[in-house]
Amino acid sequence: MSSGLARIGRVGVNPYVREGKALLSKVAESGNVKQDILRSVNLIGGFEKVVEKGDEVWLKPNYNSADAAPATSDPDFVKAVVELLYEHGASRVVVGESSMQTLATRKVMEKTGAIVKVKEAGGELVFFDEDKWMKVDVGGKYLKRVSLPEKAMSVKKLVYVCCMKTHFQADFSMSLKLAFGFVKGSERLGFHLRNLQKKLVDLNKVVHPSLIIMDGRKCLVTGGPFHGEVCAPGVIMATGDRVANDVEGVKIIESFEGSSLKGDPWGYPQILHATQLGLGVRSSQEYAVLTG
Repeated sequence: MSSGLARIGRVGVNPYVREGKALLSKVAESGNVKQDILRSVNLIGGFEKVVEKGDEVWLKPNYNSADAAPATSDPDFVKAVVELLYEHGASRVVVGESSMQTLATRKVMEKTGAIVKVKEAGGELVFFDEDKWMKVDVGGKYLKRVSLPEKAMSVKKLVYVCCMKTHFQADFSMSLKLAFGFVKGSERLGFHLRNLQKKLVDLNKVVHPSLIIMDGRKCLVTGGPFHGEVCAPGVIMATGDRVANDVEGVKIIESFEGSSLKGDPWGYPQILHATQLGLGVRSSQEYAVLTG
């Protein structure tokens, strides 16, 4: 099946904006992860900006492998977000994911404990590698077409749960790269052969989250995406802007001695290409950081 019009998530104006600036929150962890996530989202305007009563909301975590957080999403963090989405009016919360090509997503998420946690929160699970795919026209300079999960093509409300980590090939893996989990496994190698960062960003032309929540309680500052030196920023972030999210994440990683990221955040290929495509803010002056 093929479509040139298909998209995952709703294309539109960032709901988290004040006085012309995109909002991004940075909350210090208190030990109560659910309350910390709620505080972070409330700072920028609340779940109400995205979720209306009766909505079906999809949640995209990071389970490319079965490695422990921060290489993958903390299952308790995912559970808390699912619960909060229900508490703010969602009638159905679906957690969708696919792992790297050589791993079965169901087994990966079972090993991490994520399946149990999602079910405890009342969420549903969709493993993209067990279902059909749809060929979609991207129209990017570096990525022309891609196969995405057929079940996800009707998604209107998409929430990201990101890790904060370095990546030995893509420089870093946060919100812009999270869309890669929607790509059919057999097509992923082609991304890595040439222009990986720019292809990942082109992919974001057809995948659009409304809300991004990033777990920065721990992060990888070297290696990645599976292993590396772990540091503890102790923060949780929320925003509606992918570029602002990743720029702030890079700044945090670069603040740790020995980090493999050392350059101007705006100069990394992912960020630079994303600004050129209009996928988010274009400078630090276009977003405001709210702390709490």
